[in-house]
Amino acid sequence: MRIHDWRRVSAGAFHHFHNAWITHLCEALNAGGLPKNVYALGEQQTGDFGPDVVALHWGFQDLSGSPPYELPPGADFDGGMVALAEAPPRVQLAVESGEETEYYFAKRRSVVIRHSSDDRVVAIIEIVSPANKHSPERVHEFCGKAVTALKQGVHLLVIDLLSNTKAAADGMHAAIWEELLAGNYTAASDSPLTLASYCAKRPVKAFVEPTAVGRDLIDMPLFMTPTHYVSVPLATTYEQAYAGVPQRWRFVIEK
Repeated sequence: MRIHDWRRVSAGAFHHFHNAWITHLCEALNAGGLPKNVYALGEQQTGDFGPDVVALHWGFQDLSGSPPYELPPGADFDGGMVALAEAPPRVQLAVESGEETEYYFAKRRSVVIRHSSDDRVVAIIEIVSPANKHSPERVHEFCGKAVTALKQGVHLLVIDLLSNTKAAADGMHAAIWEELLAGNYTAASDSPLTLASYCAKRPVKAFVEPTAVGRDLIDMPLFMTPTHYVSVPLATTYEQAYAGVPQRWRFVIEK
């Protein structure tokens, strides 16, 4: 499924598509896309962060407040995952943050991310919306919450298919990477959009796929542990969501 130019539609039309995509992502993940004892919910509040999709593990409770980088002994968490060492994600870039990020993580104060239930947050998916890139304040807010999630050991997948703005000139991955003090990322003129999966180990590792309007959407990894991930079916779920876009707006997008 090729990526569309969402600049052509109203905010309401994109919001309609955005909500449908969240639903289909959750359906796909809950229908065997996640390992046993993990499930996905759409638009859940975790602390003060409201991600689009949150993957939760219900096999045990972790109330210690420490970053959950490893699962406790006996956790049934292996089924359906891919080992990073055996099958690295097929993306164009794989980059790792450095020592400065580690120092920053150690010093940064943040809100602990918890779900309202006792089930532990493992990973989150965020589909960037126009509001997220509207102003420097909104970009900073988005990136700060993303970094907070990573600090707490929550893996992250950010889907940024919207044209870059003055507030986010190189896209959300560049802004997140800068917030992490991990270095600079400059979006290529022919690949201004980004898909970025962050493994919340220390140091943080990012798997980035630069892309553009008109290109085929690829599936991306969503890490469950620092060493294992699942493949998120972005292409098929995007196509399912797009099928529900009103013909009035599909005509505008496709002309």
